[in-house]
Amino acid sequence: MLGLTAAVVFIALALQFYLSLRLAEANGKTLGYGVVLYLGFFTITTNFLVLFASASPLIAPASSMGRFFVRPVAIGWVAASIAFVSVAYFLLLRHVWKPQGLQLIADVLLHYVVPLLYVLFSFIALRGTRLRWASPFRWSLYPLIYFVYAMIRGAMINAYPYGFIDASVLGYATTLRNAVFLLIAFLVLAYLLILLWRVGAKPISQSDKTLL
Repeated sequence: MLGLTAAVVFIALALQFYLSLRLAEANGKTLGYGVVLYLGFFTITTNFLVLFASASPLIAPASSMGRFFVRPVAIGWVAASIAFVSVAYFLLLRHVWKPQGLQLIADVLLHYVVPLLYVLFSFIALRGTRLRWASPFRWSLYPLIYFVYAMIRGAMINAYPYGFIDASVLGYATTLRNAVFLLIAFLVLAYLLILLWRVGAKPISQSDKTLL
């Protein structure tokens, strides 16, 4: 499962990178602008997270990264993050544009196929696992850091990756409110996944310890 996920996410990221560069060139922008555009999206950064999480245990299992991404808490973090990408895109963004051709393929891979593959892997790896109830708050640091990055980047280049956090149009108060709602949604999704992963867990004995 991890090998398939790594292959699919690599192809999806490479295809979207090519399309971003081509779009920049078509709009008279530099290739550097295309790279900046590419790296501005939560979808891209999270798919890179999935790439590291799926490839490193296979390629370098003894490395610090390889050991980290097989930990239950790391699998849960990555699964919650990529699931959030898929759910948020389906509910908020799929009606905003109509991708065609190669862009449609990249769109489907990044927002649906990769999330499905990694979340399915998480249900196999974490079935019956009791993760700490505080874990989603730790995982939420990732979207919080991304939000800060998106705000700084947007202020510097006057371009925001998503309309619902476009401070130049909405103002910072509305943007912050939207970010809070999205953070709450992330936490709700993460807790739902934790409950589903716990299905089949054995009753806790005195010697059991909650997984970190």
